[in-house]
Amino acid sequence: MAVEAQLLGGADIRELASRLEVVPTKKLGQNFVTDPNTIRRIVAAAKLSGSETVVEIGPGLGSLTLGLIEVADRVISVEIDPKMAAAIEETVAKRAPGANFSLVSADAMKVTDLGGQPDSLVANLPYNISVPVLLHFLEQFPSLQTGLVLVQAEVAHRLAAKPGNKVYGVPSLKLAWYADARLAGDVGRSIFWPVPNVDSALVYFAKRAQPLGDEALRLAVFAAVDAAFGQRRKTLRQALADWAGSAAEAEHILIAAGVEPQLRGEQLDIDAFVRVARAKGY
Repeated sequence: MAVEAQLLGGADIRELASRLEVVPTKKLGQNFVTDPNTIRRIVAAAKLSGSETVVEIGPGLGSLTLGLIEVADRVISVEIDPKMAAAIEETVAKRAPGANFSLVSADAMKVTDLGGQPDSLVANLPYNISVPVLLHFLEQFPSLQTGLVLVQAEVAHRLAAKPGNKVYGVPSLKLAWYADARLAGDVGRSIFWPVPNVDSALVYFAKRAQPLGDEALRLAVFAAVDAAFGQRRKTLRQALADWAGSAAEAEHILIAAGVEPQLRGEQLDIDAFVRVARAKGY
């Protein structure tokens, strides 16, 4: 149930951090959003209807959590830091009484049970694990239909890139297996504490209406993608040689899939990689 919440400002964030003796670390990729207007902008960009169960990864001190509580039916936050995990429930109880909120105190890269089925993922993702944790949640929680993530701008552009773009690669294709993604706006450095030395951006994604295939096919596609971009400058005939068994076999598979063997991985969309994996027998 969405309830009115008192959002955190910069002074609130610093006071909470001081009281908890929390020092944001680069190791955990911690950069807290300190501007309530930016929080509301992020929540608006998530396009929530108000009926969703939203999962948030790394709530930190609760800035985005409170913003989500104002809109979502239920919020589930996953936090690995024990100090912040211990404090966020108190913050929510104080600033958003009556909120339908639950906390999962765990490593987001390992969590398999949220105590509910999330419809949407909205998170300010730690820079150092943003892509792996996003893919983990999409794999682990098939109930997810939409999402919005705040990540390092460079990562955002990779996630949303299309074939032919110079930053198109493994993250682009693996996210495309699950969902259609697009950039949803830039976020300035000054609204973070501590201020990062990189720019940030939002990526919105919506799950495909029909899955591209089963788990065995996904694994085969991801292996082909990894092979193609592991030797990015080589033609697919050469780059997929180990994956296929030989360069000659790779060529045979590519031709059967309707893909020119002299192309490079960056020229193929996810559907083409699916055809390649199917031509190999998956």
